[in-house]
Amino acid sequence: MRAKIVAGNWKMNNDLAMTQSLITELKKQSQTSNAEVMIAPSFTNLWPAFEALKNHKIEVVAQNMHQKASGAYTGEVSAEMLKSIGVNTVILGHSERREYFDETNALLAEKVDAALKNGMRVIFCFGEVLDDRKSGWAESVVKTQLKESLFHLDKSAFENIILAYEPVWAIGTGETATPEQAQEIHKHVRNVLTEKYDDELAESVSILYGGSVKPSNAKEIFSKPDVDGGLIGGASLNASDFYAIVNAI
Repeated sequence: MRAKIVAGNWKMNNDLAMTQSLITELKKQSQTSNAEVMIAPSFTNLWPAFEALKNHKIEVVAQNMHQKASGAYTGEVSAEMLKSIGVNTVILGHSERREYFDETNALLAEKVDAALKNGMRVIFCFGEVLDDRKSGWAESVVKTQLKESLFHLDKSAFENIILAYEPVWAIGTGETATPEQAQEIHKHVRNVLTEKYDDELAESVSILYGGSVKPSNAKEIFSKPDVDGGLIGGASLNASDFYAIVNAI
């Protein structure tokens, strides 16, 4: 059975005191679902978050990493560095990294390889912009993103891959893909995985939905058969809202 997962991407929010306060509030929440729960604080707060949650089932994950192991890459963080502080999962390919930092499918393939080489799990993000959606290219764009960044991998590598569909037009805009639109792309992704690998792989990979998920719409989105959880942005910065989403599964 596919894992149910809810991951909170805190992006560039929360200083140390705010991070500690939010984690304190998260630890007070009760969970009624069987979902894996993750949070992704900023790099400066990964270690304090890890220490604060050492005896808690919330996993601390990273928002990004560099593809190289070490070197003259000022301001960057490697997989080895993340592993050394207990971080074993990383988000790669987020639409904001693609848009603002020009991360290409080829570069993301290198990052995925580096993460997997170091025994990390990857939450791999993909999704179309509004023009793609309006032009009817959403499925083609998504297939290309997966093909160019992931399809060089052996089937066994997908044991450590979590997919996250992000309709870019629904991130931070207040717009949300309908549950039907989310299901349509998630099902398409499984078909693409079947074409490249097989049905067994396609049915085993967890696919999260990311794009303005809120307590008010989470249950309906998560009810779709091919939606296995969410990559949550703004709502993850409020403990009660985040756990309302976690429990919606």
